[in-house]
Amino acid sequence: QVQLVESGGGLVQPGRSLRLTCAASGPTFSTDSDMYWFRQAPGMEPELVAGITRNGLTNYSDSVKGRFAISRDIAKQMVYLQMSSLRPEDTAVYFCNARDGNAVTWGQGTQVTVSS
Repeated sequence: QVQLVESGGGLVQPGRSLRLTCAASGPTFSTDSDMYWFRQAPGMEPELVAGITRNGLTNYSDSVKGRFAISRDIAKQMVYLQMSSLRPEDTAVYFCNARDGNAVTWGQGTQVTVSS
């Protein structure tokens, strides 16, 4: 069983930064998993924000490219999302996601609110 626990969300002013953390645990968690951050705003479909492979290859949605950075510490089984130049439209619940073959695991989410 795999558990993902997100932290680091909160209320932040536009233009400021925030770092989200996802801690992975469980006897079946594989460090070969591809890791992702999704977000979901009220009334909207989930949106893929960023992803990172075991080898460190990254991809980003166009809406966050150049402002967000995903990284991972394989030894600590942690994934991070550094968010800069935050905008009100970044307001959403952010979810961590792990994919190892057909096995997909979601965290419970952390709320990020960007408002003055």
